[in-house]
Amino acid sequence: MTMQHRLVVAGCGGMSNVWIKELLKRNDVVIVGLVDVYISQAEKIREVYGLECGVYTGLSQAITDTDADLVIDVTVPDSHYEISTTAMRQGCHVFGEKPMAATMEQARKIIEVSDATGQSLSVMQNRRYDANIRALRELLVSGKIGRVGMINADFFLGPHFGGFRDVMESPLILDMAIHTFDQARFIIDADPVSVYCHEFNPPGSWYQGNASAVCIFEMSDGSVFSYRGSWCAEGAPTSWEANWRIVGEKGTAIWDGIHAPYAEVLVNGVAADADAEKKFIRDTVRIEAPMNWNGKLGHEGCLDEMFLALKEGRAAETDSRDNIHSMAMVLGAIESAKNGQKIMLG
Repeated sequence: MTMQHRLVVAGCGGMSNVWIKELLKRNDVVIVGLVDVYISQAEKIREVYGLECGVYTGLSQAITDTDADLVIDVTVPDSHYEISTTAMRQGCHVFGEKPMAATMEQARKIIEVSDATGQSLSVMQNRRYDANIRALRELLVSGKIGRVGMINADFFLGPHFGGFRDVMESPLILDMAIHTFDQARFIIDADPVSVYCHEFNPPGSWYQGNASAVCIFEMSDGSVFSYRGSWCAEGAPTSWEANWRIVGEKGTAIWDGIHAPYAEVLVNGVAADADAEKKFIRDTVRIEAPMNWNGKLGHEGCLDEMFLALKEGRAAETDSRDNIHSMAMVLGAIESAKNGQKIMLG
């Protein structure tokens, strides 16, 4: 018999719809409570999905009344620390939206509470769950391009959201860049050591805050990750997955964020013959990335991994202890931009 987790969903805004639609596809969960500071919003979500559950304005009471064992945190970022720690202290695991907390101090305290209670926080990083990015990672692991020295991501789009993003101080870095930063860590299996970031708001921007940025990260494997991004770039857009170029000692891997990745490498990993050693530009051969991953995509894939981790009694791929490194990249980049200095990321 399949174990059913008893879920409380905290936060009934727009993003809760994405989570609830995916959760209702599963046979190992039952939603037993909805929490929102506006009770009418929780009641609306209950009605939309035909749920038979209680509605609450406070998480603690919801957990007590429903005997929940899992909390879904889709509240605003400033509430993530309180939601996560309250849930864990009352015996619940947590699946939550990014960022895991509003500050690094809060993120570290969440991990301390997790250690003390034995409960976990897993963060939604849905962009890891894509067959192409898995193929790109496998291509690098194969050693075909050799040791990676540089990883580059370009992200250029012009979305006219309206609403809160238009008035954020750092809309690109705070609201979007964590996806690309987390992808970079996942692709090369390395963590950040330092960051230098220059944020700016170019002509034509409809954002009040800085909607463009250039970041340089030193990574734990000795490579350098370069990020160029804009949320006010009209025309010639990249994909939402960004455009990637990864340079190794034997070749270069390319992924446009849409199609299957590939690499161009030196023949047999070396120059083709003695004469090739003398060539100004050496001969290369194209190789396709192995498309072996058959997992589910996006939110569904990340949720599958989270639930499987609970079942197997292990940390999920996006456990807070891993995700804190992606969060450090975001907050470190903002600090660097404000101070005009390279920031070391401990």
